[in-house]
Amino acid sequence: MTRYSPADFALACASHSDAILAANLARSPCAQTLPLRVETGAPSAATAYNRALAATTAPVVIFAHHDVYLPPGWETLLAARLTEVAAQDPDWALFGAFGVGLDAAHVGPVWSSSLGQIVGRVPPAPVQVQSYDELLIVLRRGSGLSWDEALPGWHFYGTDIVAQARARGLRAWAGALPTVHNDRYHEALGDDFAECYRFLQRKWRDALPLRSPITKISRSGLHLLRDRWRARGSRDFRAGMAVGTDTPVETLAARCGWADLTASVPAP
Repeated sequence: MTRYSPADFALACASHSDAILAANLARSPCAQTLPLRVETGAPSAATAYNRALAATTAPVVIFAHHDVYLPPGWETLLAARLTEVAAQDPDWALFGAFGVGLDAAHVGPVWSSSLGQIVGRVPPAPVQVQSYDELLIVLRRGSGLSWDEALPGWHFYGTDIVAQARARGLRAWAGALPTVHNDRYHEALGDDFAECYRFLQRKWRDALPLRSPITKISRSGLHLLRDRWRARGSRDFRAGMAVGTDTPVETLAARCGWADLTASVPAP
């Protein structure tokens, strides 16, 4: 059975802000010990991530947003989670901190500053998922997967990469991997979101519907219209839930009970 360790990992990130990176991902304790590849100036997430994939050699690459914080012990806990997955699925392709299960349930847990709460149920063991929130996605290099650079912009690549894996007969997983997403409040689902939605409509037409954490990708596209309308109608309510992103990420982690994840690592 494959046993993973932090020595197998590299971090990759696309960033447009040195300040956001420094206040979040770069403050993660594991970012001081793991290789960290930061891509800037890319036209899309897929382009940035493929550049990072090509520039690294680690067997496992952790693609994280620059506003994510990984609490102390996180990398050791990830190694344990991947070892659990490999015990039942040696050819696993992907792992994530937040995903949509095959039963459509949201799997976490993740602190979200934009929602002011911990989101996602906590599974007792890793579960298969059909898509990810893009905040953090772990890719096994040996899967042969890469990011589709035809997908524009910065949305839905967590759904697309899982669809790619499943089309090849590979599996994507998520499990209890406490992570802080110190994201700002999002007022609406913009035109760039709709453009990516329509791209996946075309690309995966024969596999629809697909569920992302935000909406369902359907042939009719009515789910996009509905969810954009709902986002507009709930702006004030959601703004009231959000907390500012200026709280130190270590404080956010401590409030969630994640000041040190070492105790959460299962015994070998």
